[in-house]
Amino acid sequence: MVCNRGEIARRVIRTANHHGLETIAIYTQVDALAPHVREAKQAIYLGTNPRDYTNKEKLLQVAQDWGVDAIHPGYGFLSENEEFCSAVEAAGITWLGPTAKTLHDFALKHVAREIAEKAGVPVLSGSGLVSTAEDAVAAAEAIGYPVLLKATGGGGGRGIFLCYSKDEVLSQFHVSQKQGEQFFGNSGVFVEKFIEKAHHIEVQMFGDGQGNVVHLGERECSIQRRHQKVLEETPSPLLTDSQREELAAAAVRLGAAAHYRSAGTVEFLVDEDTKKFYFLEVNTRLQVEHGITEMVNGNVDIVEWMLRLQLPQFLAPLDLTTCTTERSGWSIEVRINGENPAKDFQPCPGTLGEVKFPTELDGVRVDSWIEAGTEISPYYDSLLAKLMVYAPTRELAVKKMKQALAGTVIKGVPNNVEFLQALVEDPRFALGDTTTKFLEGFHFTPRVVEVVLPGLQTTVQDWPGRTQLWHVGVPPSGPMDSLHHRLANALVGNASDAAALEFGLTGPTLKFHCDCLVALTGAVFDASLDGAPVTWNSSFLVKSGQELKIGQVDSSTGVRGYLAVSGGVDVPLYLGSRSTFPNGNFGGYQGRYLRPGDSLPVGPVTAVAQPTSLPAGWREKFAGAVHELSSDANTVVVGVLPGPHANPDYFTDDAVDVFYSSPYQVHYNSNRLGVRLNGPRPTWTRTDGGEGGSHPSNVHDHTYAVGTINFTGDMPVILMVDGPSLGGFVCPATIVSTELWKVGQVRPNDNIRFQEITLEQAFSAIQKTDALIAAVTSLAQGTTKVQAAEAELSALQSPTVPDMPATQAVVVRQEASEGHPGLLIRLAGDRYVQVEYGPMELDLNLRARIHCLEQQLAAANAQGLVETNAGVRSVMIEYDARQLPLPDLLTLIRKADAAIGDVAHMVLPSRIVHLPMAFEERWTAEALQKYMKSVRAEAPYLPSNIQYIANNNGLEDRDDVSSSAVRYHTRGTAGLRWCRHLCPLQCVKCT
Repeated sequence: MVCNRGEIARRVIRTANHHGLETIAIYTQVDALAPHVREAKQAIYLGTNPRDYTNKEKLLQVAQDWGVDAIHPGYGFLSENEEFCSAVEAAGITWLGPTAKTLHDFALKHVAREIAEKAGVPVLSGSGLVSTAEDAVAAAEAIGYPVLLKATGGGGGRGIFLCYSKDEVLSQFHVSQKQGEQFFGNSGVFVEKFIEKAHHIEVQMFGDGQGNVVHLGERECSIQRRHQKVLEETPSPLLTDSQREELAAAAVRLGAAAHYRSAGTVEFLVDEDTKKFYFLEVNTRLQVEHGITEMVNGNVDIVEWMLRLQLPQFLAPLDLTTCTTERSGWSIEVRINGENPAKDFQPCPGTLGEVKFPTELDGVRVDSWIEAGTEISPYYDSLLAKLMVYAPTRELAVKKMKQALAGTVIKGVPNNVEFLQALVEDPRFALGDTTTKFLEGFHFTPRVVEVVLPGLQTTVQDWPGRTQLWHVGVPPSGPMDSLHHRLANALVGNASDAAALEFGLTGPTLKFHCDCLVALTGAVFDASLDGAPVTWNSSFLVKSGQELKIGQVDSSTGVRGYLAVSGGVDVPLYLGSRSTFPNGNFGGYQGRYLRPGDSLPVGPVTAVAQPTSLPAGWREKFAGAVHELSSDANTVVVGVLPGPHANPDYFTDDAVDVFYSSPYQVHYNSNRLGVRLNGPRPTWTRTDGGEGGSHPSNVHDHTYAVGTINFTGDMPVILMVDGPSLGGFVCPATIVSTELWKVGQVRPNDNIRFQEITLEQAFSAIQKTDALIAAVTSLAQGTTKVQAAEAELSALQSPTVPDMPATQAVVVRQEASEGHPGLLIRLAGDRYVQVEYGPMELDLNLRARIHCLEQQLAAANAQGLVETNAGVRSVMIEYDARQLPLPDLLTLIRKADAAIGDVAHMVLPSRIVHLPMAFEERWTAEALQKYMKSVRAEAPYLPSNIQYIANNNGLEDRDDVSSSAVRYHTRGTAGLRWCRHLCPLQCVKCT
């Protein structure tokens, strides 16, 4: 049983599994998905308490219950706990490590010093245990300053304080006592001489408990932060061969004198000037950095030695008197931690979005416990991975480490990879000049922006967002105002798809830890850089250490602002995008709105840019399709295309006239999912929705387009970037892609007036908007001047447009014929068309035909065909008009349809899927109540969706619905929505 977690648990399990031993892992709730849990032959759940890895009684009980033969403690936790070791051995279980007496003796540093002195190992001048601060001062003055106060039971830097004067000894003595008691259960403190120019060098030893001890060479561990090792290498660049042998011999003498058993490390301080070495302590466990020792010793397996020594009944016994290894080459290790260098290396919990190690490189070893999706908890050590390299010489090893770090990608939570990259580039490291004070002279500037205040609903977004996943219900997200998001990136020289910040009403306050070119666009906010005002719709330089404060919005200019930095916000890609989807808790920075203390990584700058302002009038003249300004300052005119559902199929001609002539007021309950509108009620050409529902706004099935104006009953809502992918309501018009940004800036009580445009105008607007973005990017990068760029933009006011069909809701109508149910192709803006087959009724033949159409289109692999999103008898097709103009798309669809043939006698693969059914659970009831209070009090599906299903299926009440649902899947709205995923066709059973 491995009584540990993380990478060391995996390390031990790997060797044990390799030798055919039955392995047991332990885990707490936060580690339920950790790799060590699934890699062991058996995993035992300890409970919800994260501290249970150190619950001695529980661990021993688990071991006894499962008939464990041996326990490996790893490092940390209980690995050097004398009491636990004694209890394990008393229970007849093998403790894979030193004896309890060894743990006791070497845990007390003053006792360890005595053992070392008896073994003839040099020790630093120091005191015995001192009981008062005054005694500590006396000892310090006798030894000579500077000195170290050390907790005798301490380790890992805790309880250790460097003192240069009497006052410092007096102030730190009680702190050292307290930390020793708190962390190690021992308040004893002693005083030891401090070497100013010291190297921390340790020797890996291995003993059989009978006095036979061998060594596997030394490791240089001098680069430390707060007495915590950052980088280790073997051999030490400081020592000569004779010094190396002398140091190793001292370690072996000490181990032999203590009858040391198993793996251990003897740590020394080496004076750089005199090259004299002094005993420091013994780590009575497997050391974190043991891997680099294995690499220079012919990849010997120290864990295997531990198993063979103490489990001879299961593995070939280990005879140390015949063990030999051949040391060669050079190995270096860096510790990758989940710490934030911009905040004094504060540990950072969170979810990792991207993890990549260069394991394909020869001579690279990674011991880690993380992967994409790993949740880093705040309860344990921050170590994420150990990156190790091996090469024949130190020069080549340093070069390989640089290469390995360059190929390491860990995104999602702050970490020290960038810090380590800078460290191995330091000239002093290249020279091997690595004393314990190395980091005091090392200066590192992280490329991050710190969130001081987050503002309101500030998120990371990229354009065009998360594409090609609409068919599985994942919305694109991305910016609500894509125009100003793209302009912000253009002003700093980024590509349009770089991630930037979106914020609303109140902006964030950001502290920059690196020099950046920053742009602010969108609605105008109060903004200042270190108190000096900054210009909106422009880019400007921000120096490391400066603070940018974005305050309240000028509500007359909109509601959302955008901030871009040169290089982009370097959060991980999630499902192909860096955009945040807060409702799904994924993407962006930790899948949520920003919070104080977040650190936003800045990506590498790929194109040099200079401070630039958006020329006056360019946006109004060159962006979008409709440049008309309303006489009412609170009214915005938005360009739309008719469809997919307009007159005369669904709306009367009068209703459509009213739709285009009337202003619609923005409802206060609007957000990134949708913008609700208040306006005139439409008149309908139908009395109900047929099989689609009881209201004339219902349709059988409808997969939505982003930007479509959806009538849920008589109330319209513009479906936005985080909105639903399907439903059952009609949409008389859809906002074109270059006009949708305007909706991202509307405020409650603003008015929107829809203006119908032509397909030709919509196509031209895409080209002109793209040209505007390219021109601003060129200005920022210094490759053009304002006058020349404006002339080119003006010349593009009448771009070449392909021959378009007539601008109407239905652009293709094919009547039913023998073997074909009939086909309609409906417009849904300038990014989508909807294909419908046959009458509005549930017919599996129609569903099968939709399935076949999707297959045909996928096989065509047409450039610019983004995605197909199937309903039951319809499919929404997204396309990019830049690559696949509408006429070419229509031809492609007709060709694909013609290749299908009659589906009535097709044999399709099928399967049965058993789905759980929640019936009138409290969460739905609460959601309905909230909806009725905040949105609308009356609708066909209110106040009970169960009664709504009953009404649609000819049932009496909820009891009828309940009993019927057990027998067959319900034909209400929810049932039909399931059907859009029946691909291949499936039987659905609710249980």
